[in-house]
Amino acid sequence: MKKLYSAIFTILTLLLITSCKSESVDMEINVEELTIAKIHEAYKSGEFTAEDLVNAYLNRIKELDTFTNAITAINPKAIKLAKQSDSLFKETGNLKPLQGIPILVKDNINVQGLPTTAGSLALQDYIPEKDAFIIKKLKDAGAIILAKTNMAEWAFSPMHTESSTAGTTHNPYNLDYVPAGSSGGTAAGVAANFAVIGLGTDTGNSIRGPSSHCDLVGFRTTLGLISRSAIVPLYLRNDVVGPMGRTVTDATKVLEVMAGYDPTDSITAHSDGNIPENYTQFLQKNGLKGAKIGVLSHLFGDDTDPEIVTLFNKAMKDIDSLGAEIIPNVVIPDFDELRQDQWCSAFKTDLENFLSTYVKNDTIKTIKDVIRIGTNSDFARQRLTSSAESEEGRYGHPETPCLDAYHDERRIAFREAIEKVMDSLQLDALVYPTWRNKPAHIANFQEEYKGDNSQIIAPHTGQPAFTVPMGFSGDNLPAGIQFLGRMFSEPTLIKLTYAYEQGTDHRKPPVIE
Repeated sequence: MKKLYSAIFTILTLLLITSCKSESVDMEINVEELTIAKIHEAYKSGEFTAEDLVNAYLNRIKELDTFTNAITAINPKAIKLAKQSDSLFKETGNLKPLQGIPILVKDNINVQGLPTTAGSLALQDYIPEKDAFIIKKLKDAGAIILAKTNMAEWAFSPMHTESSTAGTTHNPYNLDYVPAGSSGGTAAGVAANFAVIGLGTDTGNSIRGPSSHCDLVGFRTTLGLISRSAIVPLYLRNDVVGPMGRTVTDATKVLEVMAGYDPTDSITAHSDGNIPENYTQFLQKNGLKGAKIGVLSHLFGDDTDPEIVTLFNKAMKDIDSLGAEIIPNVVIPDFDELRQDQWCSAFKTDLENFLSTYVKNDTIKTIKDVIRIGTNSDFARQRLTSSAESEEGRYGHPETPCLDAYHDERRIAFREAIEKVMDSLQLDALVYPTWRNKPAHIANFQEEYKGDNSQIIAPHTGQPAFTVPMGFSGDNLPAGIQFLGRMFSEPTLIKLTYAYEQGTDHRKPPVIE
C-alpha cells in the first residue's frame, strides 16, 4: 500500500510541474537572484503574487533540473499554499517575515506530507505525518516549502551527492563537477535559482562544502542554537541544520526564524540567553571596520591549490581594505594533537532512535533492516556494513566517553585552546579557505577529494562557522572563505560576512547548458 501511495505521489508531482502556468497573471518573472526583500517589495507593489512566483520557480525547475538533478519531490500543495499566502496578505496588508518565500529542504528533514528518504531505499516510502520543529517555525513565519532536495545517501559523503532514490546531483557551474556533499541538492538548487533559499544539514562539511562549491552563503551555527529534532541523523552529537542562500541577508532572516529552544532537542537549552532580539540588526556594511581577523595557518597544507591561495590572498587584501586588521599565521598550541580522536561512531544508535521515534515501521527497526532492504550505492553499502559491524565509540581513543560539545572533555579542550588564542589576540574571527582545493570531477570524485577544511574544527568544538563566496578558479568553479567564531557569536559572524559580501560581490548565477 505504501509503495502504491509513493507511486501516486510521484505521478501527482510530475503533473503539478507540467501544469504550473499561473492562472492569475500571464507573465514571466525573472527569478534569478531574487531575495526575500525584493520579493516582499514586489508583493507590496503588486508586481507579482506568491502564486505567480511559485509557478515561475516550478517552471524553472522543469526547464533546468534535468541538468542538475537537485530536486527529489515537489510539494503538491505549493500553489495552494501560495494562494493562501496571497489571500492573507490581501486581507491583512501585512507580511510575515518569510511570507510567500519558496524554500528548498534537504531530504533528511521531516516535512508533513512529503517523503523523507535520506536518499535511501529503506525510507523511500516514509511520509511524515508531522513537521520537524524548524519546519513548523518556518511555516509559522509564512514560508512555502516548495520542494525536497537530493542528498548523499544517509548523509555519508562529504565528497559528492549521490542517492539510491534520485541518483547524482551536478554542480550547476560546471556539470562535470560535484557540488560536494551531503547537502549538494540544496546547494545546486539554490545556486540555480530553483527557490529563494534552502536548508542543509552539516555533520562535518555538508552545509559549508556544498555552499562553497556552488557560490553560496552557508551557515553552520553554534551547536545548540537550532533544533535537530525530526531530522534523519548521521552523528547527532555533531549534526547542525542551517540556511544555504545566495546572500548573507537571506540566510540571516532564515536563521532568525529557526533559532530557539525545542523541548525535544535538549541541547537547544544552551541557546537560552544567547539569542539577541533579532539578528538582522547585525547586517552592517561597515562590519569589518576595526575588526581583527586571524588567518589560521593550520588549514593550509602542502596540497593547497595555487588558485585557491591566490583567491584567499585577494580576500585578505579585500578584508584589509574594508577596515579590518589582519593577523597572519595564527597558531593554536597542540592543534594537531587536539584535533585527533574527535570523531565518534554513533550512526547505528542515532538512526535506530529516529526509526523508532518517527518512522514506526515494524519492518524497518534496525540498521540490519536497512542493509537487508539494500542500496544502489557501493559507498553507502560499505558505510552501512561498517556501522553495523563496528563497536560504537571514539575512533582511536575508546576510553574517552563520546558526549556533546558542552560535556565532552576532548571537544572542550579543543574549543578552549582555540578561544584562548582568539582572546589573547583579541580576534573577532579566524578565517581560512572553506576548501583548499577545487571541486572534484564527478567521474573521479574519490581520487580528487582533498582540501576539505570544514571537517576539522567546528563539528567537534561546536563553534559557528560561516562560508561566503570568495571568487572563482579555473573551469568556472566557485570557492569560499570561512569565518570561525566563538560559541554563540553569530552576531559577530553576520557582521563580518555581510561586510565582506557587500564589499566584494563575488556571487553570480550559473549559466546552465
